[in-house]
Amino acid sequence: LDKLNNNVKILFAKKLSQIVKNPEIGKDLGNKNNLNLAGLKKVYFDNKRYRIVYKVKEKEIIIHIITIGKRDNMKVYKQADERYKNVNN
Repeated sequence: LDKLNNNVKILFAKKLSQIVKNPEIGKDLGNKNNLNLAGLKKVYFDNKRYRIVYKVKEKEIIIHIITIGKRDNMKVYKQADERYKNVNN
């Protein structure tokens, strides 16, 4: 989050507020280019330049932001895959 410029941070905060109000607004990811992202959701912001990849815990009101970033060569999804593996271990 620190690497994002202030305008992007503001847009992120607005989108996060929408996620908090309705966690199911994101699209289910599943498997994407051999990356196991099952259980994760994505939403776009900043005219689809950035994605927020997150997980919703059903019985709790906790939303885990896995990563935020541009799609560039699947980078955001590869990062989500790596981080999600580490969180689940």
